[in-house]
Amino acid sequence: MSAVNDTKFNFAVFLLTGIPGQEDVYLWISVPFCLIYVISIVGHSVILFIIKTDPSLHEPMYILFSMLAITDLGLSIATMPTILGIYLFNSREISLDACFAQVFFIHSLSLTESSMLLLMAFDRFVAICNPLRYASILTSPRIAKMGLVFVLRWMALIFPLPFLLKQFQYCRANVLSHSHCLHQEVMKMACSDITVNSIYGLSVKLSTVGLDLLLIFLSYVMIIKTVLSIASPMECLRALNTCVSHLCAVLLFFTPEIGLSVIHRFGYGSSHLLQILLGYVYLLIPPLMNPIVYSVKSKHIRARIIRVFIK
Repeated sequence: MSAVNDTKFNFAVFLLTGIPGQEDVYLWISVPFCLIYVISIVGHSVILFIIKTDPSLHEPMYILFSMLAITDLGLSIATMPTILGIYLFNSREISLDACFAQVFFIHSLSLTESSMLLLMAFDRFVAICNPLRYASILTSPRIAKMGLVFVLRWMALIFPLPFLLKQFQYCRANVLSHSHCLHQEVMKMACSDITVNSIYGLSVKLSTVGLDLLLIFLSYVMIIKTVLSIASPMECLRALNTCVSHLCAVLLFFTPEIGLSVIHRFGYGSSHLLQILLGYVYLLIPPLMNPIVYSVKSKHIRARIIRVFIK
């Protein structure tokens, strides 16, 4: 009987959700989303162009920032079709295969962003704690190798997720609470036992994002320890000032990431609207704010941008 029911109610599509109760003003709501995507894509594209064309910016810190920018661009492109589809065209349906593909890209790019932030923390650690060996430690080939290691890490860990989801029958409510697909929510739509998926997803999150955040914290503990040993207060402030943009990027990414993970796994009584808004903050705010923060805090990039627009 169960097999018959599974076949009868196995959904071919999921229904994505915008902001409930605001369907009449979806077209107006689409305006800020369009602006966010335009600012994010144009901002990252300009910064990538500047870093590529200016030889003086071919340094480890800017190479890492360009890698972060490429990741943010990927995140924007991965979420743009479904979010704008809902608010511009009221297109809520997404096929299971398309949803699983979006799960793969969103989670792999999020994991890559976490890895890039860890590499940038290592860059700041070496620059402040061991400045004399900075050029010899962080060479371009070494950065490329570290980046490759992190790419292989997320490929190995995230690649099984779509296949784990694809093996399930989906016979419960097919309405997702976000305008994009997330693993921790899609698996709850299955009418099969999701214990393996739940444990695997939590293990991946702890061994990647959790470990990255711990190592970033430890690197800043060492940075603060080194900075406090500097005799001059001005030098101390100057050293810490080089970390401000990175700290902003860390807070912008990890705060909603952790909040959304906790709500999906443990916050059964949490507000539906809170889940939706946190989902948007998690995927849209870091790509929007990162180019702004780094452009404001990096005088080299800021001067180059001003020169480009003045020309």
